[in-house]
Formats: sequence, structure tokens, C-alpha cells
Amino acid sequence: MKKRAFFYIIAAGVLWGTSGIFVNYLVPKGYHSLQLTAVRGVVSLLFFAIYSAFRDRRAFKVSPKELLFFLGVGLSQFGTAAFYFMSMTATSISTAVVLMYTAPIYVTVFSALFLGEKFSKPKILALCMMIVGCAFVSGLVGGLRFDLLGIIFGIISGISYASYNILTKISMMHSYSPVSQNLYGALFMMLVSLAVCNPGEILPLTAKEPLTLTLALVALGVVTFVLPYLFFALGMKELPAATASALSTVEPLSACAFGIIIFGEKPDIFSLVGIALILVAVFLLGHSEKANSKTI
Repeated sequence: MKKRAFFYIIAAGVLWGTSGIFVNYLVPKGYHSLQLTAVRGVVSLLFFAIYSAFRDRRAFKVSPKELLFFLGVGLSQFGTAAFYFMSMTATSISTAVVLMYTAPIYVTVFSALFLGEKFSKPKILALCMMIVGCAFVSGLVGGLRFDLLGIIFGIISGISYASYNILTKISMMHSYSPVSQNLYGALFMMLVSLAVCNPGEILPLTAKEPLTLTLALVALGVVTFVLPYLFFALGMKELPAATASALSTVEPLSACAFGIIIFGEKPDIFSLVGIALILVAVFLLGHSEKANSKTI
């Protein structure tokens, strides 16, 4: 069973890493990053609503307190996807995914501030490595392609992703239904996206190539959201959270690989050093979390 769990986590990371493929295909067709986030929310909501209707109807019943909490989840999911896509458009797939993957920095800080978790030497070392890695990847150090707006978008995406992780921790502490969280999180992500994305443009754009673009938009939601979250949840049933977190670093690796192989992105030596520093830092944080869990 553990071998299958490893496969699930790695598959989730690879699927998350395909976001750049869809963004690079759909944005030149005229779609805005916010519109892609809205489509992702619509597809995800439909899937989780159908799943809940047939497998777990209790997921629809939530208290006002839970609903307010899931609003936060939806906002964090919106921020993660929307600003990730915008960062990718402004910079590159490699830069955007690595900046988004600085989330453990903010998770560590937020956990210390709001959940009472302590800083340790490995965590401090990992945070320093991530900050230096970010400077290299973003082009702030040694690079000639520094894009301030794109970097800001990437950092906001990372903060949003960290907020989602913290909210998921709190959700587990309160035994909230993960199905309800995904269902209502997708609902609020969709509503926020539709409110800010000029949704009236989506159908006319899709009508230009109805079959191809409809399939691409549906695949965006299924491949980059529904399937990876499903695989990750299945893997988490068999593996410790720290192990799953470490394995999921295949996401930035696969995203960078897709950028190089499919779109011809050529990271310089500074980017490669920055990517390496950030990945090592994520592993350090995962090892630190595993050690902490054994002492509890």
C-alpha cells in the first residue's frame, strides 16, 4: 500500500506541475489568468458537487462557522491559482512555480505566530536558504530578467498557498469534512474569480475553437486541481504529512522540466542554484516536521 501511496503523491506533484502547459496554451488564445482561475473553480465545483451528491451528501450540510472558514479556504485557493498564473505569464514557468513553492517559509512563520509551533535551527537554516534561493531564481541576484510585478505575483501566490496549508491544518484539528472543504472552497474560489474576471468574455473566446478550447478548459480544472487533490488525499492516508510534503517537491521539478522541454525555457546558472537551494530547504523543513512529530 505504501508503494501505491508514493505513486499517488508523485502523480499529484506532476499533475500540479502541468499548470504552465495550460497557461501557455490558453493565455495566447485571449484568456486572462483570472478567467482561467474561474474556469478551474467551475470545473472543480461541478466535480465535487457530483461526488458529494452520490457518495457523501452530508458534505453539503455545514454550520455558519464552517461556511465562514471555507470562505477563507476558497480565498486562499483563489490567491494561489490566480497570482501563480499571473506570475507565470509575467516571468516564466520556472520562476513562478519556485516562487509559489516558497510557501513553507510563510507556513513556518504563520505556524509559529498562530499555532504555537517553535522555530528550530533546521527551520531557520531552511528559511535562510529559501530567501537566498528566491533572490537567485527571481533574477534579483545575477539575473537580467527581473520583473518586479511578476515577482510580487509569485510571492502573493506563495503566501496564499501557505494560508491554504495553515487553514487545512486547522480544519484537521477541528475535524471538518475534507469533502466539504473542497466543495465549498471550490464554490468560493469560483465566485470570487467570476466577480473579478469579466466572465462574459469566456464564451465568445471559447466559441472560436469550441471543441479544442472546451476540452482544454475542462482539462485545466481536472488535471491541475481535481485529480492532484484526489491523489494527494489518497497518498496522505498511508504516508506521514512530512513525507508527503517532501515528495510533492516533484511539482516544481516537473514544472521546470515542462518549461525547458516543451517551451524551450533556458534557466541560467543563478536560477539553477536558486532552484536547488529552495528544494533542499523544503526537504529540510519536511525532515524537521517529521522529527517534531516523533517528539510529540
